[in-house]
Amino acid sequence: MDVQRRKAPRRSDKQGARVLRARQAAFDGSTGHQAGGTRANLAGVIEAQVVPRLVLAHRSPWQPAQATRPRDEDSVQAFTETVLSGDLELAARHVAGMGIRGVPLESVYLDLLAPSARLLGQMWIEDRCDFTTVTLAAWRLHQLMRDLSPAFIGGGMPRTRERRILLCPAPGEQHSFGLAMVADFFRRGGWDVWSAPSGNAQELCGIVSADWFAVIGFSAGCETSLDGLASAIHSLRRTSRNRTVGIMVGGAAFEQRPELVGLLGADASAQDGRHAVAQAEALLPLATRRR
Repeated sequence: MDVQRRKAPRRSDKQGARVLRARQAAFDGSTGHQAGGTRANLAGVIEAQVVPRLVLAHRSPWQPAQATRPRDEDSVQAFTETVLSGDLELAARHVAGMGIRGVPLESVYLDLLAPSARLLGQMWIEDRCDFTTVTLAAWRLHQLMRDLSPAFIGGGMPRTRERRILLCPAPGEQHSFGLAMVADFFRRGGWDVWSAPSGNAQELCGIVSADWFAVIGFSAGCETSLDGLASAIHSLRRTSRNRTVGIMVGGAAFEQRPELVGLLGADASAQDGRHAVAQAEALLPLATRRR
């Protein structure tokens, strides 16, 4: 498939900004009519696909190698093109081959799957791929990660009652891939992970008032959801069973504006799954002091 960048049509600066925000919201899974209708139409297509499995029945090629984490942009581009083409079996062989070469699973997550997902989002925002193509490709990435998940989590730490986290998208967004990746890192780190598919503040308040959590983690893909996120954080602090609950944020909305973390009322932010676990661990003394 040709994924070369196409020249975007000319627009005024304000119109162009509105279009980019709309595309970002659609890719992040906001509840717009186009995104919702397209996902419904894709359901039958997704269910009909045959998914190859990566986890071998007898042994796994993944070893705790001490390899470094070089990020090969050309390799990410080529892998993303494979995922876009629909050849999930070839993409699975590519990932499995990395395991055989001794590449740690953490590096596969952070240096291949995550940048591939970001590239897909950028291609959609820049008009280089249509929504349907990008949505299906993102689903294939999610399936690849799901196949790797047992091996990734299997060598982790035992879970403890004090390490309980609720992961959810910011209000108005419906992330899946990024949050699923972060959840795997937390499970490997010995955390009891609860995932909320919706960032609806009322639903989240019901969850945290009924069950105790040390940390709540939000992911925000665009700044248009930040007002709702600030309100949700305030409500969760008032209703949480854990009055000293730690609140973390992450996602594209904070990459260039770290000052937003404090303005929203959060305690910390994270760049990726590995960093998120480290930040949550740092919040534990505060979050568990009154349990």
